[in-house]
Amino acid sequence: MAERADESTTGGGDDNMDTGNIGVGIAIGIGMGVAIGVATDNLALWLPIGVAIGVSIGAALDQE
Repeated sequence: MAERADESTTGGGDDNMDTGNIGVGIAIGIGMGVAIGVATDNLALWLPIGVAIGVSIGAALDQE
């Protein structure tokens, strides 16, 4: 029973899991897309463009 409690407090024991940088890239891209979209009054266009740019930024960061 103590072994199970220790495992649950450490997050499942999968310490070698690489989280990647896709989320960081998406956050950066959304920020850029929202800023440009608000400035140009065309948020519906720039938000998905920002997400696409963010995914590519995250993938580029994962390559390193």
